Amino acid sequence: MVEFDVRIKAGDLYDYMLRHTYNSFAGLLGSLVGALMVVGGLYTGTWLMAGAGAILLLYLPWTLFLKSRQQMLANPAFKEPLHYVLDEEGVHVSQNGTEEMRKWEDVVKAVSTGRSLILYTSRVNACIFPRRCLQDNTAKVIQILCTHLPARKVKIRQ
Repeated sequence: MVEFDVRIKAGDLYDYMLRHTYNSFAGLLGSLVGALMVVGGLYTGTWLMAGAGAILLLYLPWTLFLKSRQQMLANPAFKEPLHYVLDEEGVHVSQNGTEEMRKWEDVVKAVSTGRSLILYTSRVNACIFPRRCLQDNTAKVIQILCTHLPARKVKIRQ
């Protein structure tokens, strides 16, 4: 069992959104099209096409940045820390006297970024565990995730 508190910041949300978006078909396709437009525009000397490709490449990260800031301000759940307990049953999260529990078999996948461990509870919803909040518990959390989730659901780099 491991317990820790998490206070989500806008940068943590941005990190999650970038990972989630760029690991989807639409995110990869948009990046590929933008890169091809930039290369094609530079190769043929068509500056309009190169500029449009650059705008396409920069649009998604910029809008995700703005959306993460907006979500931070609008969602009251991010104003208080979340208390997590990972045990044999699953993931328990509590905040302001309210507690929820997600069983291990209901977890979709666990992934990592340079800044966070992300535990997907559905295709689009996740628990974000910023490494700065985990500190000494990072190895314990990874061990618990690897123990309780099938290997095909765990994609974590240490």
